[in-house]
Amino acid sequence: MDAKLEEEMASQKADVEAITIFKEDLPPAQAGVISEAEKKLLWKQDIRIIPISAGIYFLCFLDRANIGNAKVLNVTTHDDLQHTAGMSNKQFNVALMVFLVAYAVFEVPSNILLKKLRPSRWLAFLMFCWGVITMCMGATNSFGSVTGVRFLLGVFEAGLFPGLVYYITFWYRDHERSVRVAFILASATLAGAFGGAIAYGIGHMNQVHGLAGWRWLFILEGIPSCLSAFLVLFFLPDYPESATWLSEQEKDLAIQRLFHEGSKGHHPSMTWQDAKATLTDWRLYAHYAIYFAVSPPFAICQVLVAISADRFNARGYHAAGAALVGAVGFIASAALPATSYKARYGGLILATAGSFASIPPMLGWLTSNVVSTASTGLAIAINVSIGGGLGQIPGVWIYKADEAKRGYPTGHWTNAGFLLFVVAVCLGLRVFYGRKNKALIAHGEREGVSVRLYKL
Repeated sequence: MDAKLEEEMASQKADVEAITIFKEDLPPAQAGVISEAEKKLLWKQDIRIIPISAGIYFLCFLDRANIGNAKVLNVTTHDDLQHTAGMSNKQFNVALMVFLVAYAVFEVPSNILLKKLRPSRWLAFLMFCWGVITMCMGATNSFGSVTGVRFLLGVFEAGLFPGLVYYITFWYRDHERSVRVAFILASATLAGAFGGAIAYGIGHMNQVHGLAGWRWLFILEGIPSCLSAFLVLFFLPDYPESATWLSEQEKDLAIQRLFHEGSKGHHPSMTWQDAKATLTDWRLYAHYAIYFAVSPPFAICQVLVAISADRFNARGYHAAGAALVGAVGFIASAALPATSYKARYGGLILATAGSFASIPPMLGWLTSNVVSTASTGLAIAINVSIGGGLGQIPGVWIYKADEAKRGYPTGHWTNAGFLLFVVAVCLGLRVFYGRKNKALIAHGEREGVSVRLYKL
C-alpha cells in the first residue's frame, strides 16, 4: 500500500469511520434511498424536535438582543437603560462585549455537559438560568451591575446554539442537518421582528409601579424562558433509542440510518484522546475561521440555500456563493454616498441575506466531516465559540459613532473583507476535500477496502 495513502487512511481515524463507498452494498436507509417508512420517521422527528428547538432559540435570541431595545426605550425622557445606569457609549459597548467573551469561553464545556447530562436536562437548565438572569437585568442600576449580569447571561446562553447543532446530529443524517439548522436559525429573525414590537408595547409601561419601561422589558421577557424550561425538560426527546413515541421498528430504523453518520446517545462522553484528536486537526480550524469571518456582519435565504447545499452535496460552493453575495452588499453600502439611503439600504439587505444564508451550509459541512460522537460535540462548540462568540466582538467596535454621517464605511469595508475571506477559504476547503476523495476512491477501488468520503 502506498505510504501516503496509508497515512491518509490513518488520519481519518479520529473523525471519519470507515464505510463502503459502493451504494449497492448498503442497506436502503444508508444508500440514500428514502423509503416510505423513513419518510414517516423523519416527519415524526421533525414534528417533535424542530418546533421545540426553534422555540428555544427564539426565546434565547429575544433575551440576548433586548439590550438594544432597552438602550432606546423611552430615551426622550432619559428613562432608557444607558441614562439610568449612567453609562457612556464606550461602557455600553464593553457591556455588550463581555457577553460575547463569556459566550465564547463557555460553549465547549457546555457541549461536553450536554452529552453527560442528556440534552433535555441540560438545555432546560440553561434556559431556566438565562430566563432568571434576564429578569435580573431589570434590577441593574450601574455599569458594573449591567456588565456582571450580561457576563452571566453569556455563560448560560453560550451552550444553547452549539448544543442544538450537536443535538441535531443525534437524530439526522449528514445531508439532512443544514436545512434543520436553517429553520432553527430562522427563528432568530422572528425574534428580531417581534422583539421590537414587544419593546414598543412595553415602553408604554414606563414608570408603572415606579419602574422604567426597560426594566419591565427584561422582567417580562425573562418569564417565558423560565416557564418554557419545564416544557423542554419533559417534552424534548433525548435520543432515538429512548424515544417513547417511536415504535420498536422505528427505533431500529432510526439507529440503522444513523449508524455511520450520526452521533450516538450510548457513546461515551469526551475523553482527552478525543479532545486531542479534534484540537490538532488543522482542517477543522479552516471551518472555524470561515464561521468567525461571517459573524461580524433572512430566513427564506437561509432555508433555500441549506436545502440546495444538502441536496447537491455542495456545501462549500453554497457557503462561498452566499458569502460573496453578502460581500457585494457590504461593498455597495460602503462605496455609495452616505445620502443614498434607499440604495445603501438595498445593499444591506443583500449583505445580511448573503451573510446569514452561508451559516447553515457551513455548520452542516463541519458536522458531516466529523463522525466521532465526542469529537462532533467539541468541534461544533469550538466552531460556534470562535464564530458566534469571538467573531462578534469586532462587530461591537467597527461601526464607529463618529462615522455616522459618512455611512459607517469602516464597518462595511471590514465586513466585506471578512466575507471575501469566507469565499476564499470555502473554495480552498472544497478543493482540498475533492482531492482527498479522488485519492480515497482510487485507493478503495484498487485495494477493495472500505472508506468514507468527505462531504463537499
